Amino acid sequence: MPASSVRRSRRVALLAMALVAGGLAAPVTAGAQYFGRNKVPYERFRFEVLRTPHWDVHYYQEEATAARDAAKMLERWNARLSGLLGHPLSERKPVILYADHPDFQQTNVISGQLTEGTGGVTESLLDRMVMPLTGYYAESDHVLGHEAVHVFQYDIANRMEKNLQFARTPLWLVEGMAEYLSVGPTDAHTAMWLRDALQRNDLPTIEQLTTSGRYFPYRYGEALWAFIGGTWGDAMVPALFRSTLEFGFDEATRRTLALRSDSLSKRWHDAIRAAYGPMLGGRTPPRETGRTVLAARRGRPEYYVGPALSPDGRLVAYFHSGIRGVELKLADAMTGADRGSLASPGLSSRFDALSFLYSAGSWSPDGRKLAFVSYAEGDNEIDIVDIESRRIERRIRPERVGAVSTVAWSPDGRRLAFSGQRGGVSDLYVFDLTSGLTRQLTNDLHADLQPAWSPDGSTIAFITDRDAPLAEGVDPGSDFRRLSHAPLRLALIDAATGAVEVLPAIAGAKHVNPQFTPDGRSLLFISDRGGFSDVYRMEIASGGLFQVTRAATGVSGITATSPALSVARETGAAMFSVFEEGGLMLASVDAAATAGE
Repeated sequence: MPASSVRRSRRVALLAMALVAGGLAAPVTAGAQYFGRNKVPYERFRFEVLRTPHWDVHYYQEEATAARDAAKMLERWNARLSGLLGHPLSERKPVILYADHPDFQQTNVISGQLTEGTGGVTESLLDRMVMPLTGYYAESDHVLGHEAVHVFQYDIANRMEKNLQFARTPLWLVEGMAEYLSVGPTDAHTAMWLRDALQRNDLPTIEQLTTSGRYFPYRYGEALWAFIGGTWGDAMVPALFRSTLEFGFDEATRRTLALRSDSLSKRWHDAIRAAYGPMLGGRTPPRETGRTVLAARRGRPEYYVGPALSPDGRLVAYFHSGIRGVELKLADAMTGADRGSLASPGLSSRFDALSFLYSAGSWSPDGRKLAFVSYAEGDNEIDIVDIESRRIERRIRPERVGAVSTVAWSPDGRRLAFSGQRGGVSDLYVFDLTSGLTRQLTNDLHADLQPAWSPDGSTIAFITDRDAPLAEGVDPGSDFRRLSHAPLRLALIDAATGAVEVLPAIAGAKHVNPQFTPDGRSLLFISDRGGFSDVYRMEIASGGLFQVTRAATGVSGITATSPALSVARETGAAMFSVFEEGGLMLASVDAAATAGE
């Protein structure tokens, strides 16, 4: 996202819960976690510069391998965007890369506080791109492409001497263009937003996108640009952007599309109804997808995310944003009755913020403690809270790991598995709670995320971009020489030997958030097969696939890969986040319903 000293100091608006997108008042914001706290540089980074034909890539030695690959991706983005936009960059542009998000949050390039939801920033004074590597090459490539679009937008506006006009350009147009050109015309996560709005008869007009803070500009802006590109061709994207800088968007649509903006809105809405209306048949509305446990009042989007069911299935820990910012809360898993807060940065100086986008809590086998990930003193740490006393009993900072996500407590209670990021690359680790030693299970460039223990503690399920068994339509694994990326798929790793087995994959779909059933024979997970994110069950031995939910919107976390599913170890009941009215609610099903069909 672009940022400037005045209007465009924008944080990535992943959802209203995550942060505020410049000038657009989100209902709630995780930025509240940082209220009154100064940005502190905990580490000194010794940057080197890798000069490519079009970029000056600043990096430090820890991330050297991933930074060199990022530089190649940037050159590839330059070739794509300069050709599509008909605009060569005026000079080499600076890019500042950080190995992980905790390091990125210490940057002094951007003056404001950076929340976990900030994926990257492009500032206007020097056209500097600043971002952390994500640990998953495909996602890092996407963020590089998104921010590269902003660099080109600034460069075009500067060459046209229209910088002031660019600063006044609607957020949906600027961010939507960056998402469309970096993601492409098909995006299951954006489609979820469109289906939600369609079934509620709340598709925004262009005027509403421009003037109202109710509508998420990234997703709707991306969808509108996809419609324009799909209808008039991608050559219309730079033409309409340049015309908007000259005349404003309303006049630009008349000059380039021969349409008034209200007519463009109508054609866009008609296309959405034609594309998604027929798909909703046989699909269940959000509040009929399982049993609703926690949900907002109608017409008021809220976010209940990262569910973690207790072993006996009676309680659920989850993240929610309120007046004190994002809190780790506890509730009755059947009724949703509030059982208070387990951790709240707004009330404690123990940590700076909670990690809620890419992590969820994990219960000890006896149900007395919960492990979760937080930000403190420039690093991620694993905190263990006692459920009864609400006291933080232990703070763990694994050695030689830059960032931590998705902690999982072993069935014997003695180990914590987690995904750790070092040098811009993610791997699996196991922390021994008795010895305090950390053991690395994987060590390569592949993404290794979201670990989950088998009931007998011998195996860990996780998601990765490795090669899956050959099947029709299934993409090969990520190729780091060609820098081609694969979707995330399910895998198993032997906790003792480190031997990895990648499970059969659904062609063209993501596979995230694996959870073992109590008998250890199946995995529940979330896939966007057919463009809808739903819960599925896979039999491990046979590869048999069964669909558990058929949500009209989707089962999803805040991002397409955020944790959104939990299974109770003892009962097999499942709880998941369902998208509704621009927010996320929690719903559950009993063990019998997880069999699927």
